[in-house]
Amino acid sequence: MYRLFIAFAMLFLFQSTLAQPGRRFSVEDKKAIKYYLEAESTFELGLIPEAQDLIAKALEREPKFGEAFILKAQMAQDEGRELEAIEDLKNALNSSVRNFYNMAFFIGELEMKQHLYQEADGHFRTFLEQAPDNHPNRNRAHVGLESCAFAMDALQNPVAFDPINMGSGVNTKDPEYFPCLTADGKMLLFTRLVKDGRAFTGKQEDFYISSQAEGKWQQAISIPDINTERNEGAPTLSPDGQLLIFTACESIDGWREYQGKGSCDLFFSQRAGDRWTIPENMGKVNSYKWESQPSFASDGKTLYFVRGVSTANGINSQDIYYSVFEEGVWSTPEKIPGLVNTKMEEESVMIHPDGKTLYFASNGHPGMGGMDLFMSKKQDDGSWGKPVNLGYPINTGGDENSILVGADGKLALFASDREGGYGGLDLYSFELPDHVHAEKVTYVAGVVMDAKSYKYLEAKFELIDLETEEVVVESYSNFRDGSFLVCLPPNRSYALNVSKKGYLFYSDHFELKVQNDEPYELEVRLQKVREGASMILENVFFDTDSYTLKPQSKVELNKLVGFMGTNPEVRIEIGGHTDDVGSEADNEVLSDKRASAVVEYLKGQGVEPNRLKAKGYGEKQPKASNSTEAGRAKNRRTEFKIIG
Repeated sequence: MYRLFIAFAMLFLFQSTLAQPGRRFSVEDKKAIKYYLEAESTFELGLIPEAQDLIAKALEREPKFGEAFILKAQMAQDEGRELEAIEDLKNALNSSVRNFYNMAFFIGELEMKQHLYQEADGHFRTFLEQAPDNHPNRNRAHVGLESCAFAMDALQNPVAFDPINMGSGVNTKDPEYFPCLTADGKMLLFTRLVKDGRAFTGKQEDFYISSQAEGKWQQAISIPDINTERNEGAPTLSPDGQLLIFTACESIDGWREYQGKGSCDLFFSQRAGDRWTIPENMGKVNSYKWESQPSFASDGKTLYFVRGVSTANGINSQDIYYSVFEEGVWSTPEKIPGLVNTKMEEESVMIHPDGKTLYFASNGHPGMGGMDLFMSKKQDDGSWGKPVNLGYPINTGGDENSILVGADGKLALFASDREGGYGGLDLYSFELPDHVHAEKVTYVAGVVMDAKSYKYLEAKFELIDLETEEVVVESYSNFRDGSFLVCLPPNRSYALNVSKKGYLFYSDHFELKVQNDEPYELEVRLQKVREGASMILENVFFDTDSYTLKPQSKVELNKLVGFMGTNPEVRIEIGGHTDDVGSEADNEVLSDKRASAVVEYLKGQGVEPNRLKAKGYGEKQPKASNSTEAGRAKNRRTEFKIIG
């Protein structure tokens, strides 16, 4: 992308005007001009060696032929000989070619890529002194000046960086890039550019999946349900690996039949056991512009992505947007609020599973040059704070993008074509510097099944913050194998509810006031709605020796209100239970009052009194031994049972 920007910008500013009959040149030698025009035509045909010979002849006759130096620089830059391109542009700058200050700008851009920041600073200043106030590259030059100052300091203060190749199970001689990972770190999905004779260019992008076993990534396999002879790229996975969202651009018959308005749209596919459903266009998320590079949040409902458009002056504008899935539809996408988006390009967005750390690439914030990687934190008002550069040598004078950060907040993956790889772009892992860590998250994983038949079930999950009553995660178990995985942001107390029509809901709670090193693994057995079925209300709380409901209990009790609403024929008993501390009579009274408090709450929420019964059992029906605190905690409980 960087080379294309230089190429087209230079051709736009210079060659488009030079191609007209009777045009004026910075030199008068007709033979030199003839050589130049022939070189220009030959270059456009892709005959580079011939064009280079003709330019050499033109410059031999006119050593200060500015236009010839520009074309010579273009060819050198296209071939990666950027130091030579810089010298050619300097020669053009010192010639009599019009709008010489443009040369100063392009020289500064190339010098940044070569870490020549002091020199780049001078050329950006020359450009800003000479260019008109309305010049489209003035903003870019101002960012260039800030970047030079940042980069010179960053070179003196490098961050720790030790990338490790992810191995032959993932990487090949073909380019691999845009990785995404499930929250448990066991499934890696990425894009691979493969040779394909069916494609117009002879190459196209496909998705591959690798699983981890004994600390090693296994041989990656293609996804035939999604891959076609066209490009599929820039994927994101939901934390549980059940939902895949990705970018497709070309319109063909079959699943990718064009439904959007723009050149590239976002599509989604759901995992069904070992298969994937036919991809569908995401509809409202897409627009007449192009949408790409999605990142799906661990809350199960928020999607971040990049939307791009070409502006009137030929400069691309790319910003990060978000959309929220609410009541079965995606909200109208909006730019993320705060300090992340700039007048230039943002891309490769990645929302960490902690829900408040955003990683992205940008050339609009001070950096090392080209696209740099940044981190931003979500503020209390929902906006995104000042981006932090990941530092040198993670960022260089070239383009860096497609970073992924694991659930531990430290391990990152990225694509690089550095020496020592398998060929082209390979995927590498490395540990982030401390100043750009995300918060560590853990997760709940397991399966949902029928308590009697053991049949796997698709069920809805809600993870609710007990303090704010906010649903922070919403997801579903896989309808083929009942599996689920739900991320748990730290330092909160959560209620977990699992529900399915025709079944009692399941409840549990997690106290994550401190970081947990091990994930929760559960086997959720749902009971069908029938007389005699019962369950413990794990998230109903009372103070010691009190029958006043704690505010945190509302989350669970509102779930029970909903259950009663969807099962209007059901009558239930609320049973209160205690441990054996204190007298048996006092415990029976306390348990009865607690059960009655729950019944009164349900009545207040509209549940008919004739469908409710309260009963206190005191210490008569223990679930565990009262000889330990853990056992006594299990015995202090509130249950509900279907009695008719």
